[in-house]
Amino acid sequence: RRNMSGEGDIDEGFYSRQLYVLGHDAMRRMAAANVLVAGMRGLGVEIAKNVILAGVKSVTVQDEGRTAWTDLSSQFFLKESHLGQNRATCSQQQLCDLNPRVRVSAHTGPLNDELLLQFQVVVLTDSSLDDQKRFGDFCHLRGIQFIVADTKGLCGQLFCDFGEEFEVWDRDGETPETAIVQSISKDNPGVVICLNEGSLRFSEGSKVSFSEVQGMTELNSLGPVEMKVHGQCSLCIGDTSAFSQYERGGIVTEVKQPLKMNFKPLSKALPDHQLLKMSDFGKIPRHNTLHLAFQALHGFVKTERRLPLPRSQVNALLSAVRELNTVAQLEQLDEAAVRNLAFTARGDLAPMNAFIGGLAAQEVIKACSGKFTPLQQWLYFDALECLPEEEDQLAEHCFSRETRYDGQIAVFGSAFQEKLERQRYFLVGAGAIGCELLKNFALIGLGAGDEGHVTVTDMDFIEKSNLNRQFLFRTQDIRKPKSVIAAKAVLEMNPRMNITAHQNRVDPDSEGAYDYDFYMSLHGVAAALDNVPARVYLDGRCVQHQKPMLEGGTQGSRGHTLVVVPHLTESYGRDTSHSNDAIPLCTLKNFPHRIEHTLQWARDHFEGEFKQTPENLNLFLRDEGFVERTLRRGDAEALEVLEEIWGNLVDITAEGKRPTSWKDCVTWARCKWETVYNSDIRQLLHCFPPDQMTTSGLHFWSGSKKCPHPLTFDPNSTTHMDYVVAAANLYGQIFGISGTRDPVSIRQILEEVHVPSFTPKSSVKIHVTDLEMEEEKEKDCDDDSNFHMDYIVAASNLRAENYDIPAADRHQSKRIAGKIIPAIATTTAAVAGLMCLELYKLVQGHQKISSYRVSYFLLSVDHFVWSQPRNAQVFEVSNCSVPPQKSGALTTPKSIHRSTLLFSTALRPLKIFRMLQKCKVSAEND
Repeated sequence: RRNMSGEGDIDEGFYSRQLYVLGHDAMRRMAAANVLVAGMRGLGVEIAKNVILAGVKSVTVQDEGRTAWTDLSSQFFLKESHLGQNRATCSQQQLCDLNPRVRVSAHTGPLNDELLLQFQVVVLTDSSLDDQKRFGDFCHLRGIQFIVADTKGLCGQLFCDFGEEFEVWDRDGETPETAIVQSISKDNPGVVICLNEGSLRFSEGSKVSFSEVQGMTELNSLGPVEMKVHGQCSLCIGDTSAFSQYERGGIVTEVKQPLKMNFKPLSKALPDHQLLKMSDFGKIPRHNTLHLAFQALHGFVKTERRLPLPRSQVNALLSAVRELNTVAQLEQLDEAAVRNLAFTARGDLAPMNAFIGGLAAQEVIKACSGKFTPLQQWLYFDALECLPEEEDQLAEHCFSRETRYDGQIAVFGSAFQEKLERQRYFLVGAGAIGCELLKNFALIGLGAGDEGHVTVTDMDFIEKSNLNRQFLFRTQDIRKPKSVIAAKAVLEMNPRMNITAHQNRVDPDSEGAYDYDFYMSLHGVAAALDNVPARVYLDGRCVQHQKPMLEGGTQGSRGHTLVVVPHLTESYGRDTSHSNDAIPLCTLKNFPHRIEHTLQWARDHFEGEFKQTPENLNLFLRDEGFVERTLRRGDAEALEVLEEIWGNLVDITAEGKRPTSWKDCVTWARCKWETVYNSDIRQLLHCFPPDQMTTSGLHFWSGSKKCPHPLTFDPNSTTHMDYVVAAANLYGQIFGISGTRDPVSIRQILEEVHVPSFTPKSSVKIHVTDLEMEEEKEKDCDDDSNFHMDYIVAASNLRAENYDIPAADRHQSKRIAGKIIPAIATTTAAVAGLMCLELYKLVQGHQKISSYRVSYFLLSVDHFVWSQPRNAQVFEVSNCSVPPQKSGALTTPKSIHRSTLLFSTALRPLKIFRMLQKCKVSAEND
């Protein structure tokens, strides 16, 4: 592990979402790494962008070449004014602006051994096979992590060599699995049965540790022990026959073990087909063939000093692949893939570079940090389904027209380019995926013609935490509208773009802006949204207006994409999110056993004390109908609300709750602390003592019920004081009283506070289950300066201390309480690239469902799943009887709506019924 001293602190405001993916330790290791990216065409700049955003120490971009027209097809930091100038020099400043914390430099000379020795990671793009072998051997011998990335048209290649003994500290980045122990046998091996909160997800052969076990206490100090999964809810561990008898309690936690990996240098890995990582199991013969085809392509370029021309030189490449196979001995050659590679090799496509560039940058992060499992060692990807479905429709080769789209025209032809430019698309969301999509839209020329247009809408404003992955934004853009700044940025990339920025939320309230005419003017919709209900709504609008939709999402290193094609594929579908993951109320109130429970409890207390009560008070003072509405909520709830309002209208001196001074606020906070963390816990233990037994003769405090203990206030405890400081300041803000963070002055006030003594109440009933709570109810019929997170973190950790639950630091507490989705630029780039490959197919007009792809991937372990979309469900409408039709009137509802009903499952039976009713009324009126 590298010594990170002197590397400075991590800017949590900037790296907020990425920290939830990588963690502080991995980020600190990355901050010591110097990275070289060779080649500044489209793929190289994509990798450099993602690595710089990730936060390494330095990135050097190297390129001897000069900007040509074909570069503008995918190099988003090059402009027409850069033609003839060095690519690395022209890109340096804009790369530097992405993240001022990373030192970015340009090298315009050739690669050599002396240069490579300055770096911990070297990435080659747009390189010859001879250079790959030479520099690969050099890096392998000197412990420099070595990566090769390449794209040729619709095919891509990735290679990694991280040396003889590369250590991985965390294989997958997943939170270690934990479970509550129900019983442990005295046996060899001992069997651990866990409470069933769902199937256990312990990895076979991993190690676990135990804590809080009563009786068989030897396990608590044993350290990590090997285990085997024994059943859905049980594990086998070592010999426990000599241990004490298990009594109750206990937590079993997965202990992640480091992994050492060995890599071959490229020259030795080249003939080893066992090192090919299958990214698509439906294309094993094709990707085995591409491994040979890329070698043949390098040989062709070495001889001819150029890439092959389509049609005329396909046979030359095919012959070279056949010759290589005399050694490789592949059982099946995909000769069609070789022909298509030859046909498209001169192309340079932004979506391909976005996907391969995202994967390559993730491997750089693995190399720098030791986090996640590296690629071992080859990976191939192709999107040849983007070509016309009929082979005779393949465009003839077009020589350079000296336009910014030459790299794309080389693959699809000029007619397709003109069709792209005529497209009218609606992009919903200008966040992380939205920025990447807009970049790709600009590079491919979507909507950049006279008839074309892109409308982008996003109601959010730019925040500092966005800058780490929403790469179109800069520090000076903070607090400005995302859609406006994003549109401005892509116009810099491609001034021919026709783009309009809106700040509307896409929901029923905006249907006046996005009405029938608006949707019918579109060719398609792209969803870059961060929540399921919004996706479902947009999907429904697309189904209603028969428009295709591209959809993608990310969570940390996970990504997925979906394409919806009217009359062909299943749609996104209904909102299947449910409350099964909701925490039971009785668990929150009395029986927490995870930090997520205490954080939700703290958040609920914050809402009640500092949000709901002030809102009710304001409504009481300003809204004449408030009392009447409150009384209709039932006597018990109305009494609780009105008592709280009365208390906040009456001064503390008159037995109310309204403070008149800062001292009153501190007194209130200290007494609230005593109530919540001492008195309430003592009351709970009065009702259910630690040795309480159930009617079944079992310990009440067992399983998921952790026996709490009351806390004693200590002014020298940081957490205790954090709570009082935050609560007092928040309480003062409600009533317009200025507070302070000064602990000395607050301690002086605390010395004078009289804390009422606690007397347990025998009449108090504590509900053990949510059902009891409901039955009782029926009988009654991301700103760090505002103290919000200070209160929630302190309140949660104090509650956790009550129940001996490990506390969470502020960063983790913000993620859990704020339900923040982890995010990283590499996954976002890859998702946007895949979405735009599906866009090519939509614009081509593909009619075969086998041409489209749904994708799911996990970059942390290089796991990929590609599948064909599911067929749309077809609804037949028949046996509809209507009155006889007048001349010229509509025919039967069956003939009217059958084509309309050829939709996916997003069209609900209720909607169908309403359509039929409307049709029936129309027919009857005629």
